[in-house]
Amino acid sequence: MAEIAILRRVRESQERERRAQARARWNTGETAALVLGRAIMGGFFLYNGINHFRNRAMLEGYSTMKGVPYPQVAVPASGAMLVLGGLSLLAGMRPKLGASLIGAFLAGVTPKMHDFWNVADAQQRAGEQVNFTKNLGLLGAALIAAAVPEPWPASLTV
Repeated sequence: MAEIAILRRVRESQERERRAQARARWNTGETAALVLGRAIMGGFFLYNGINHFRNRAMLEGYSTMKGVPYPQVAVPASGAMLVLGGLSLLAGMRPKLGASLIGAFLAGVTPKMHDFWNVADAQQRAGEQVNFTKNLGLLGAALIAAAVPEPWPASLTV
């Protein structure tokens, strides 16, 4: 029993040291930029994930029109990816996992739902192209977020 208590104290000490090193890595401006970016990006995906559930019937219909298999499963599953990813970025808890959920959502959804190259109407094609390129930019942001070393400053701990 004493060995377990010692191991626990060692692990807690190592975790404190790791967090102290992470805090020392970030200056005030970088911390502020990361926290603001987390709020914007995490909030964006959390909001859109919630809308997947609030507008489920409409999104399932649109997904069916786009040829998505099993839209009654795909819409809530993708909504869950967005909610969990957004919450993860907002809180800074397991942000690499959260960014990966968002990146996987964007990589899978973007070419299927915004296939502008298959749209005949010029105005609709332009709208799909805007959404396609927007999602590519968001995918890039998710990849950058996934590359930021953990722990992030001002994060909740598990």
